[in-house]
Amino acid sequence: MPLRTVDSAGQREGGTASVELVAVIPLLLLAVLAAVQIALAGQALWSASVAARAGARAALVGSGATTAARRALPPSLRDGAEVEDAGDVSVRVAVPRLFPAMPRVMVGARAELGMGDG
Repeated sequence: MPLRTVDSAGQREGGTASVELVAVIPLLLLAVLAAVQIALAGQALWSASVAARAGARAALVGSGATTAARRALPPSLRDGAEVEDAGDVSVRVAVPRLFPAMPRVMVGARAELGMGDG
């Protein structure tokens, strides 16, 4: 019976690390894509909030709230944005999708300013 050395035992298990790495890579990629999609949703929500506040400021001074809200949105979010001015200004935008096959998700914000608000 041949004696086993530490080197021969290590060589037999060297391939398992490669197999495990190949198995984990898709999961890591999926986690990164999910994180990026969540970041895009957060950016869209933040932009809707900024636009709603800009529209509310414009409404307070008697200017066009809908126009101001649309101008405050980034150009990539203006298409398909829904802006309502009914006492308070409400802005809804579609979350950018990483893959076109993903469902369309809308996020929105509402703002209302009164006298003395900034």
